[in-house]
Amino acid sequence: MKKIFFAAIVLFTLNASAQTVDMRRKIEVTGTAETEVTPDIIYFSISLKEYMDGKSRVSIETLEGELQKALTEAGIPKEDFTINNISGYATYQKKKDPNFLASKQYRIKFHNLNKINQILASVDAKGIESTYIESSDYSKIEELKNQLKLKALLAAKDKAAFLLNGIGEKLGGAIEVTEIDNGGYTPIRNVMYMAKSAVADAGAGQDIDYKKIKLSFQIKVVFEIVK
Repeated sequence: MKKIFFAAIVLFTLNASAQTVDMRRKIEVTGTAETEVTPDIIYFSISLKEYMDGKSRVSIETLEGELQKALTEAGIPKEDFTINNISGYATYQKKKDPNFLASKQYRIKFHNLNKINQILASVDAKGIESTYIESSDYSKIEELKNQLKLKALLAAKDKAAFLLNGIGEKLGGAIEVTEIDNGGYTPIRNVMYMAKSAVADAGAGQDIDYKKIKLSFQIKVVFEIVK
């Protein structure tokens, strides 16, 4: 009796497995979509340093005041201007060495890179130690990613339809859709550095050309082939 019951279970299992086999004819293709966009968010670093003008010291407070005024005139919000670093614990160092020259590093968030020209032209060039771009981003990056993924999906559909049409077959619905993780997008970092000698040129009024962000996505799709 036990043997008969076991055989019945095995037979039922085999029948169930047979029923789940997908006998549909299929085609698998990959669609790709890519684009380039100009960053509209730039994180910019500027380092100011005290210097001696003859026997007089041009203080970090004076230089910082010039920078803050320039940012206000350029329409940069206060929340987009922060201090990154204060070198050497200035107050402590000045007590030890009256000739110590303090410096500060600031981080500025820009939506228009060419406003840098206006700002640098308004700050004492002798007090600017260095400047560089920390990173960049695009404010509508998620929306753009979704658009590209849809374009990649449609590209896969067009490719499959084209191939099947060439052999007299018809395209059915999508059976499986897989997003290929290929990085898609990487924010650009440390792409521009300006030493003190180049600051005056940057403030002369010329436009700054910035490298674009490239996005690329791939979607793998399995379609049914229908009669």
